[in-house]
Amino acid sequence: MHMSENTSSNQTSRLCLLKEWALITVTGPDATDFLQSQLTNSVKNIQVSQLGSISKLQEQHRFAGYCSAKGRLMASFWITRHHIQNDAGETISQYQLLMSADLAAALAKRLSMFVLRSKVKVLDCSNTHAVYGLITENPEEPAILQSLTQQNASELGITLAELPSVSSHGVNTKRHLITAPLADIAQIATTISAEQEQSSKVLWDWLEIQSGIPRITQATFEQFVPQMVNMESLKGIDFQKGCYPGQEVVARSQYRGTIKRRLQLAHLQHASEIAVGTEIFHSDDPSQPCGLVVLAARHPLVAERIDLQVECKLEALNTGSIHLGAPTGPQLNFSALPYPLIEI
Repeated sequence: MHMSENTSSNQTSRLCLLKEWALITVTGPDATDFLQSQLTNSVKNIQVSQLGSISKLQEQHRFAGYCSAKGRLMASFWITRHHIQNDAGETISQYQLLMSADLAAALAKRLSMFVLRSKVKVLDCSNTHAVYGLITENPEEPAILQSLTQQNASELGITLAELPSVSSHGVNTKRHLITAPLADIAQIATTISAEQEQSSKVLWDWLEIQSGIPRITQATFEQFVPQMVNMESLKGIDFQKGCYPGQEVVARSQYRGTIKRRLQLAHLQHASEIAVGTEIFHSDDPSQPCGLVVLAARHPLVAERIDLQVECKLEALNTGSIHLGAPTGPQLNFSALPYPLIEI
């Protein structure tokens, strides 16, 4: 069954506003060196994307995280590099970080604390830019991407970035993140009907779960060492790049094999919404939680089914059962991740 069935339209590409996503920019002559010293992944070899063009995965657009000194994730995001002109007419680098909206202001403030004398400006663009998600099942480039990559897209400051595709129900679904200044969102918003956007947003959220790629939110702030949510298996950590906050903890976790918890995919029948950060419990050890919910979304086609990303003790998966919210709560059913885990 194609995921576009049972919706308001059988189009193979759909667009929706992502209110829970936000944009931070890091701009300046020293932006590359600054971010190289702050993030889990390397930015020095991110290739420059032209405004209005599609940033290709890994080459021009990659996954990364920002950790506390104790190695706990304070945010995860997708990062892209552009060149812009400053007021003096000089070409400088600008990095775009796409992340959870509820963390954007705090992350921008924290990064700014470490700029010191570097020629870098960190800006939370939550109030100036909108983020959209584009879903397409068509192997050909959808019309919306063709229109946005025309000359006016670069003039308007619209950016487009490729995310990992998701294969499910025999369909390979491509995903893109699109940003646009609020003053120019008419270029995008006029292509979406309210009915189509609602069904597309349900599908987008579900595909994000199925991707197995974690998005840290306020509810999971500083809850995980990166490997607990599979970031090394998602190419979100560069172990050769040198120091950054929490680097020693992250490296020790990798090379000493101290990670006994992992992000997993699960689902259950549940009528009400499930809050991120909800604890999960193992039947054989009801006294303490064995993990927590990282993200949750409704299945777009199956009534009252919710799919989850959960961080969970590996030993809890071997025997017994795992339950949501309490030892007697609804039982979770687990499914395979869409990528292999790097053994630690």
